[in-house]
Amino acid sequence: MTLSGASVLRLGRGMRLREDKARGQWVVLGPERMFVPDEIALEVLRLVDGARPVDAMVDDLATRFAAPREEILGDVLAMLEDLAAKGVVTA
Repeated sequence: MTLSGASVLRLGRGMRLREDKARGQWVVLGPERMFVPDEIALEVLRLVDGARPVDAMVDDLATRFAAPREEILGDVLAMLEDLAAKGVVTA
């Protein structure tokens, strides 16, 4: 799947972002799998809501972290394409 700034993503079927309070960390749960996103992936996954395009997510991240928008866009698209290939997110 090739994504662009206009792509609107949501978590894939059966995928859930949940806080594991017992372990003090966030996890992504899915059918027969689980993974712990790093801090950067967690910030991006929190913005995946099925309504907001990638461009709006990148604008939000660029503002919050005072980082170059184009650099964030490239990194976010690469990460989301990888997660889409694994079924974690879908357009």
